[in-house]
Amino acid sequence: MSTLDSIAAGSAVGSMLPLLTAVVQRPQWSVRAKKIVAVVTALIAGVVTVAYVDGPEQFQHGLPTLATLAAVLAASQSAYDLVWKPTSIAPVIESATSPKEAPTA
Repeated sequence: MSTLDSIAAGSAVGSMLPLLTAVVQRPQWSVRAKKIVAVVTALIAGVVTVAYVDGPEQFQHGLPTLATLAAVLAASQSAYDLVWKPTSIAPVIESATSPKEAPTA
């Protein structure tokens, strides 16, 4: 596949990634902790995307691999800020998947 195919796949993966990230994150975490989890998740998803779309031999080509990783990261951050956060879907998923604290007596 071409570099453009990899970037397109990375953009598609990245745009849906905030929903998966919301399952892992917790509402009580700091903004910094949430950002670190989002970036690390995007980088992992980018590596998986490169390996899936172009095969492991693609990692020998630095620039296309880096472009795909950047596409996943940029798409995930943009989709979160433009779609998932304003519609409250990601925050609702965070709350729904967070363990509930036991009431203290």
